[in-house]
Amino acid sequence: MRCTCRSSADAPFVTRCDGHRAGAADPTRLQSPPRPNGPSRPREDTLSYAANEPLARWLSQETPEEALEPALRIVDPHHHLWDIRQSTAEPLKSFEQKVYLCEEIVDDIRGSGHNVVQTVFAQCGAFYRADGPQAMRCVGETEFVHGIYAMSNSGVYGDLRLCTGIFGSADLRLGRQVEPVLQAHLAASPNFRGVRTAFPSDLDEQFLQGYALLAKHELTFDNWSPDFGRLPTLARLANANSDVTVIVNHLGGKIDPAAPAEDLARWRAGIDAVARCSNTVMKCGGGQMRVGNWEPPFHMHQRATPMGSDALCDLLFPFYQYVIEAFGPERCMFESNFPVDKECVSYRTLWNVFKRIAARLGLSASEKAAIFAGTATRVYRLQAR
Repeated sequence: MRCTCRSSADAPFVTRCDGHRAGAADPTRLQSPPRPNGPSRPREDTLSYAANEPLARWLSQETPEEALEPALRIVDPHHHLWDIRQSTAEPLKSFEQKVYLCEEIVDDIRGSGHNVVQTVFAQCGAFYRADGPQAMRCVGETEFVHGIYAMSNSGVYGDLRLCTGIFGSADLRLGRQVEPVLQAHLAASPNFRGVRTAFPSDLDEQFLQGYALLAKHELTFDNWSPDFGRLPTLARLANANSDVTVIVNHLGGKIDPAAPAEDLARWRAGIDAVARCSNTVMKCGGGQMRVGNWEPPFHMHQRATPMGSDALCDLLFPFYQYVIEAFGPERCMFESNFPVDKECVSYRTLWNVFKRIAARLGLSASEKAAIFAGTATRVYRLQAR
C-alpha cells in the first residue's frame, strides 16, 4: 500500500508510517530520494521540504522512462506555486505537495528531460495580501509570482523562463468597481494576462459589466468548474462578449472513464457547445488530478507505484481525443496543472502521456507545435522563445 504519512500545521514534525524514519521540521531542507529517471548523484535542485517527502518517495518508485521527443518545444500554460503547510482552506489544505516554489518547479522541469522553455502561472489563492481592502488582497499573488519570474529571468536557471504569463483572481461580480483591481494586477506585473474566477449561473448584468472590463484591458478569462453541466452557460458567456478569450481548464470538468453513458453524453454536448464559440480555447490536462473528494480515474494515486505513460495514455486517450478534435490543435494547449497532478504522475511521465496522445492522433509537426507551445504563446501574448 502507498505510504499515508503526513505533516500538518498542528504537527510540524512529519509523522511517518512504520516504513519511514521520523523526519525533521518542515522548514529543514532535505535531500529527496534519487529519481529513477535521472542521475542519482546529489544535486542542489533535488532539495525539498520534509512536508513534501511522502509524495516524493512514492513518485521515486515509478518505472524509469526516457523523455519522448526531447527537442519538442513546450510552453507549460498552467501551473501553480504555493506554500500551504499552514493552510486551512479547501481544497488547498488537502494537496500532498505542500511546498511548490521556484526550486521545486525548476527541479521538476529540469529533471524531466523535456524542452520546457517558459511557463504560465495559474491562479490558486497563494500569498494574498494579509490586510487592506478585501477586493485588492488577491493582487498579492501577482506581486509574489512576478518575483519568481524575476528570479527566472536572471538566467540563473538557464534558458527556462518561469511565469512569463500570469493569470490571477478578481471578483467580477463587483461590476465596474473591479477595474482598480485589474489595474493593480497590471501594475504589479507586466506579465499579467487575465483572471480565473467563477461565473454566476444567471450571468447577471453586474457580473457582465465586470467581465466586459477584461476586453478593455486585453485580459483573458480562465475558468474551470468540476461540474461539466455548466459548460452550456460558459458558452453563453463566451458569446456575450466575443472580444474576451475564454480558456476552458482541465477538459471542461470532472469526467471519469467509469462515468455513466448519459454523463459522458452531457459532457460531450457541453464541449461541443463551447467549441462552437470561436473565442474559446481548451486546456488539455487535469484528467488525472485529485481535488478534495474528487478521486482521479481508477484511484491511480492510491496504487503501490505510479502508472507509466503507456497505461495513462490508454486510460485517458478518449477524453483528450474528443476535446482536441472538437476544438482543433490550434485552439488547444497541453497543461501540466502541477503540482496538483503531481499526486498521480511525475512531470516527465505526464508530458510523455501528452506526446503519446499527439502521436496516436497523428498530429502533424505544425499541429504539435501549436498544441505544445504555439497556442499558449498566442493566447497569453508571450514572447516566442
